[in-house]
Amino acid sequence: MKTKAVRIYGQNDIRFEEFELPEMKDDEILAKVISDSVCMSTHKAALQGAAHARVPNDIAEHPTIIGHEFCGEILAVGKKWQHKFKPGDGFAVQPALGWQGKLDALGYSYRFVGGNSQYVIIPNEVMECNCLLPYDNDTYFYGSLAEPVSCVIASYHTNYHTNNTTHLHKMGIVEGGNTILMAAAGPMGLGAIDYAIHCDRKPGLLVVTDIDNDRLARAASIMTVEEAEKNGVKLVYVNTSKLENAKDYLMELTGGKGYDDAFVYAPVKPVIELADSVLGFDGCLNFFAGPTDKQFSAMFNFYHVHYSFTHICGNTGGNTEDMLEAIEMMNDGRLNPTAMITHVGGLDAVVDTVINLDKIPGGKKLIYNFISMPLVALSDLAELGKDNELYRELAKIVDKNNGMWCAEAEKYLLANAKPI
Repeated sequence: MKTKAVRIYGQNDIRFEEFELPEMKDDEILAKVISDSVCMSTHKAALQGAAHARVPNDIAEHPTIIGHEFCGEILAVGKKWQHKFKPGDGFAVQPALGWQGKLDALGYSYRFVGGNSQYVIIPNEVMECNCLLPYDNDTYFYGSLAEPVSCVIASYHTNYHTNNTTHLHKMGIVEGGNTILMAAAGPMGLGAIDYAIHCDRKPGLLVVTDIDNDRLARAASIMTVEEAEKNGVKLVYVNTSKLENAKDYLMELTGGKGYDDAFVYAPVKPVIELADSVLGFDGCLNFFAGPTDKQFSAMFNFYHVHYSFTHICGNTGGNTEDMLEAIEMMNDGRLNPTAMITHVGGLDAVVDTVINLDKIPGGKKLIYNFISMPLVALSDLAELGKDNELYRELAKIVDKNNGMWCAEAEKYLLANAKPI
């Protein structure tokens, strides 16, 4: 079977091309991928090529398919897995397999499976690791967002607090405590606000900082103070660039106690150091953002580490349980990650999108693999729609959904866009 896909050959060398997939083996599964959301981690992999920890050394001769936030439909199942899967089943994936202790992951390490391909051969280890997840929903982009949402969920589970009497670590944020999300008005930050408001272990105070008024205004219009209040959370948005003394202001919001849990969503030294400075007793700082500089570092107050039990943690991605929690909460309507998406495009938009991702404003870029379409910002649909019926109709759908992507928009796009 032929497939169109985007593969990585080296540093800044990713190519949109068509090639033949091998025959499916008895312990493999053939599937089609409908949607993939582009992750900054894929941009980093494209920049680094074989130097990336998850990318094989021989990609110049044996390129791998990129994209790891994908969702689709199973087409055929090898004998080994027919007791568990069948043609027609929807699926999402947990890309970080942990297979035999290796870093291999879907969207980085495999020649015949990745999110930016129309058809894929899913190898045996994906099922062995329980990383092929059932997805019972006819809206595919939610399945693509399950992976980034799972990363957010994982960070909340990764945080921990200590008990000086028993020396036991208690996992998770402090329920009813003070939580701060720093540099968090971007797509992952929006997911973190949504989860904090609607999960089963909520903070009492949730402070969200950024330095961009437009991003903060958009976040506040989607994740509203009123919605947070209905769920027992006091939500405060703060532009730290407008403050003469950000530390003092942020501390005042807690009555001087400081924050039990701080999450940093940008690999910026002053942001990390500000987060450290506002930690309260036994405060946990979660460094969520992934830097590209292997020597990246920042100052941390070790006086407070010793006397106030402050500490730091981090996570890169979530596990299968986090993915299943994300899918369950989205299917139940408790989480709505659509605010993450600011752009949509077809498979032929992937190369430019991935290479230039750090220069494209906005949030998540959503790709549909069976259509031809440049990457388009949702905010530009109305203007582009003056001369294009597809964009004009999409603009109407998005506008009535508070400017956000939705199931109706996806169905219209898939039915009416130009096939690739």
